[in-house]
Amino acid sequence: MPYLPVRPDLDQLRHQARDLLHAAQRGDPDAVARISAVSGRVILSSAQLALAREYGFASWAWLKLEVERRDILNSRDLSRLAALLADHPDMAAVNIEHWCDHKSAGTLGYMAMLRFDHGRLGLPGNLPGTGAIARALIEAGAPVDGYPGDQETPLITAASYGDAEVARVLIEAGADIEAVSAPDAGGVPSGTALQHAAVFGMTEVVDVLVTAGARIHGLEMAAAAGDITGWPLARFTLESRIRALVFAADHQRLEVIDQLVAAGTPVNQADAEWGRLAPARRGGQRPPGQRPAAARPRRRPRSARPRTPSHAAGGMPAREREPGQPWTPGNLGHPQAPHQGTGPRHAGIRFVIPAVALSAASCR
Repeated sequence: MPYLPVRPDLDQLRHQARDLLHAAQRGDPDAVARISAVSGRVILSSAQLALAREYGFASWAWLKLEVERRDILNSRDLSRLAALLADHPDMAAVNIEHWCDHKSAGTLGYMAMLRFDHGRLGLPGNLPGTGAIARALIEAGAPVDGYPGDQETPLITAASYGDAEVARVLIEAGADIEAVSAPDAGGVPSGTALQHAAVFGMTEVVDVLVTAGARIHGLEMAAAAGDITGWPLARFTLESRIRALVFAADHQRLEVIDQLVAAGTPVNQADAEWGRLAPARRGGQRPPGQRPAAARPRRRPRSARPRTPSHAAGGMPAREREPGQPWTPGNLGHPQAPHQGTGPRHAGIRFVIPAVALSAASCR
């Protein structure tokens, strides 16, 4: 089954249907067979239905509706969304499906990823309005915590993709702040939203979650949150303090860095499990709010092999997958040889990177 391309284009789909019809009218056996599979009449509506079925939709109308919905979400157009939901209220909660970059994704999870994915979607870097769309979807019936059986909640997706605006809306709507991802989820298995935000360098979301009362488990998460008061450093191993220093530096928690260094935490010793040094020892600290290198999308040469977290830049896996799907560098649409493995533990968090391949040819 083919998948829809990343950027919605109804005109292109109409051209495909007309081309299919014209080929069948010329007697092309493949085109005739494709139309005959859904109708005994070689007419435009039959060609449109054949195309819709090939993309996984029951009808041409549903295919058009899905393309329109994604275009509305990408453009963050509240008035168009209101009109769509007035006619099709179920579209707030029905998963986005059959796209080459999102085989299946909840509408709230999709909005949580949109700002991070702006580049490959041809959208501007400054992407306001994601929270307003998320709020409208919730008001129309989108489940704030997703559905039973989902690999992660929309709040976890917002945390790991760094959309604080969507995270605030979800929390205001009553999202379960302590929900954890599935044990076999990609990224941070069995991890909370706070753990995802901390690991993937999303400082603004960390602050939103802590302000909302997210529980802090462990010195490393306390360092990421910027307050290690009540965490006696003498009780923790050197490795734990080094990891805490890395988290503090990742999130620009300067007071925490000073406290850890004053307690004798070495600044020039790498974490034995991840091989990471605090960013300040790797060529200077990044500006506040900028993601660490490993949390930004990156493209590699076709021959490059996927890296495990311990080999990735800075020792952290990039956030380049759709929620509930295994993490793989191929999720940006460039082919990679599949890799399967279990990363080391970092701050009590295990990263799992199963093998998944995504065809670049089908995702343009």
